[in-house]
Amino acid sequence: MLTDPIADMLTRIRNAHMALHKEVRIPCSKIKGALAAILKQEGYVEEVTAADGTITLKLRYQKGKPVISGLKRVSTPGRRIYVNARRIPKVQNGLGICILSTSSGVLDGMTAHEKKVGGELLCAIW
Repeated sequence: MLTDPIADMLTRIRNAHMALHKEVRIPCSKIKGALAAILKQEGYVEEVTAADGTITLKLRYQKGKPVISGLKRVSTPGRRIYVNARRIPKVQNGLGICILSTSSGVLDGMTAHEKKVGGELLCAIW
């Protein structure tokens, strides 16, 4: 039984990148689908497909190196981290993104800042 499915998703992506896999399959849920959509929107993965209860992410590489150099789960089940719109952190001085779960849905940090909504800080990707 998984206690933290988001951390499991991030770990699967991290391990697939380290092994230079072309794609990774993740069990499907709404929040994982929203995270995958943000990763595609921001250019960290090439393609996202959902079928048969799994989400398949086609990983992106540039000159043989992974585009994603780091993933970090910020808010955990034992320690939730909430931020308001003014306190949304910049990841790697703006080179990365943070993903929040807000009342407007799952958003990246820049979009949440523009909409002036805060929420739970899920993860940081750079």
